Amino acid sequence: METAFTKLVGVAHPIVQTGMGWVAGPRLVSAAAGAGALGILASATMTLDQLRSAVREVRSRVPEGTPFGVNLRADAGDAAERAQLIIDEGVRVASFALAPSRELIARLKDAGVVVIPSIGARRHAEKVAAWGADAVIVQGGEGGGHTGDVATTVLLPQVVDAVDIPVVAAGGFGDGRGLVAALAYGAAGIAMGTRFLLTSDSTVPDAVKAEYLKATVKDVTVTTAVDGLPHRMLRTELVDSLERAGRARALARAVRHAAGFRKLSGLSWPQMVRDGLAMKHGKDLSWSQVLLAANTPMLLKASMVEGRTDLGVMASGQIAGVIEDLPSCAELVSRVMAEAQQALEALHSLRTLPPPG
Repeated sequence: METAFTKLVGVAHPIVQTGMGWVAGPRLVSAAAGAGALGILASATMTLDQLRSAVREVRSRVPEGTPFGVNLRADAGDAAERAQLIIDEGVRVASFALAPSRELIARLKDAGVVVIPSIGARRHAEKVAAWGADAVIVQGGEGGGHTGDVATTVLLPQVVDAVDIPVVAAGGFGDGRGLVAALAYGAAGIAMGTRFLLTSDSTVPDAVKAEYLKATVKDVTVTTAVDGLPHRMLRTELVDSLERAGRARALARAVRHAAGFRKLSGLSWPQMVRDGLAMKHGKDLSWSQVLLAANTPMLLKASMVEGRTDLGVMASGQIAGVIEDLPSCAELVSRVMAEAQQALEALHSLRTLPPPG
């Protein structure tokens, strides 16, 4: 299936595996890329050296010339250094969870890198399109992790009508019917996070995958208890306890995790302060909320890496409530495309019906 997105990045199928922290490492990304989707490495939890090693590992696992991407935090203090790494390593796509600056977009594009920010509002899509972004990933409120409150079915057509670059739909997708629905809205592809997390190629521990598989749609909630921002995840006893915790206890917990993340990421305290200032800029966040943001990577690591469902949080899209199996990435992508073909054929058959009356 050829769309504006597949032509832009050079993949076989209009499917993106999103850059999920602690999840989208070399094994998952190479499996997704090898299946013909666009695999995206999550770099926010990696040092520069770790990111360089991960990029080279992905390249060693896939056929020469296979496109893949790296997700960056545009507000990180070392964003420029990470962008240069992408350029030096010849990575095809740079994706961003927040809108990159006009200057950063230009720098990457001048080097031949395709720039694809993720956005959650029409005005953000218009802004990055005006700055030169090559495409956008539009995440509706059904999506996992930090999310908004506008459903994909409302947000997607708004963005498609507002910009003239390829739009990839995210939030609530897991099968071929969803791909066809997104195409009908005018999108050029779909992005999936939770669905790729729940594959046999994902390195997430089995005990954590089991929690996702047994979840119903109602077990996927949105809370501000982790970092002060709306965050979609599985509802667990830990989430309940965080919501009940007082400010003093939450702040003490945040300080401990901030110290842990600083050591893990290689960032200095001044760099973390600069990142906090960038996060606070333009948002109505208290400094307590900015510090609480340090909870997120450490609590995600506890579950996604260490398998501690009792100590970690599990970011999740609502789609988790209808996922029941753990296919390989190759099986998943093949299934989605086969389902999409069946859905398109069923729609085409409607044209052959005689007119009413």
